[in-house]
Amino acid sequence: MAAEFKLIKESKDSLARLGELKTPHGTIETPIFMPVGTKATVKTMTPEEVRDLGAQIILSNTYHLYLRPGHELIEEAGGLHKFMNWNGPILTDSGGFQVFSLGDLRRITEEGVEFRSHIDGSTHFISPEKSIEIQNSLGSDIMMAFDECTPYPASYEYTKKSMERTTRWAKRCKDYHKDWEKQALFGIIQGGMYKDLREKSVEDTIKIGFPGYAIGGLSVGEPKDLMCEMLDFITPLLPKEKPRYLMGVGTPDYLFEAVIRGIDMADCVLPTRIARNGAVMTSQGRLTIRNAKYSKDFTKLDPECDCYTCTNYSRAYIRHLFNVNEILGARLATIHNLYFLIKLMENIRKAIKEDRLLEYREEFYKKYGYIN
Repeated sequence: MAAEFKLIKESKDSLARLGELKTPHGTIETPIFMPVGTKATVKTMTPEEVRDLGAQIILSNTYHLYLRPGHELIEEAGGLHKFMNWNGPILTDSGGFQVFSLGDLRRITEEGVEFRSHIDGSTHFISPEKSIEIQNSLGSDIMMAFDECTPYPASYEYTKKSMERTTRWAKRCKDYHKDWEKQALFGIIQGGMYKDLREKSVEDTIKIGFPGYAIGGLSVGEPKDLMCEMLDFITPLLPKEKPRYLMGVGTPDYLFEAVIRGIDMADCVLPTRIARNGAVMTSQGRLTIRNAKYSKDFTKLDPECDCYTCTNYSRAYIRHLFNVNEILGARLATIHNLYFLIKLMENIRKAIKEDRLLEYREEFYKKYGYIN
């Protein structure tokens, strides 16, 4: 199988766990944060730079790559790994979240989703089978089943119909996918904020059978406490011997809370997106480097960080780059933010190994400013 998970250790003070996920392009240590390379690139970064930061796996986006440059072209180039010169593991999402984010530009039926391109308005159709076809062409190590991401808030009836459709689509995705030696396919749990629907989704998706399970439809605007409550309920229902992936979380607190509740994998565009706007994560909290108070601050972004940016450049210089719209500013902030989260997850794995994760969380939260 293309994804083989080995559970190494379970935490004594929480549901956190250490694991290894073996893929055709390398073995991933979990829990892990996965940088997002939406259009076959982590924005402003070369693949070599991303690798040097310690990234073990990256994501790419099925919807965007289907529209441009087209999955057929990428297949002709030898697959996504060769096309973008990344020799590590790649996970591709199904395109479902992007399609459903189009709002009035899309129409959902049992067969799939008809939508208009956000680029030129052209009409397209993605079914569960088409999503797998595209991902097969991309050649990612881990593919995601095509799902309907339920918005927040949503009524019980809407959420129930959406969840049941996602389950039927998951079966169609599995039936269509053939080469399980080269590419793994993960199922996605939906059900909104309704525990009985989440339980039903878990039960039915496990019956279909996948080498890994993702939790979708969280971190979509609901309060953090509600997300944690849902994770408390969902993760114990999932099989221990399979990896668990929480889709779309990337702030330090959300990563801590997810891992403590048994999550192994997480991803988010947040660290690269906020970096391009001049926001950086530090051990003392987030700062906006454009602010005037940093104009004569010749210290590094984070006194505790040893990334390339912090080793070589000052806050004053990086602020200058942003204020004169030099792209190097975005690059340096991106390098730091990605390194910060990758290093955080490395420290989290170490804390789990030493059975002190809750203690480490409290230490981190106090310094970061989450608690007084």
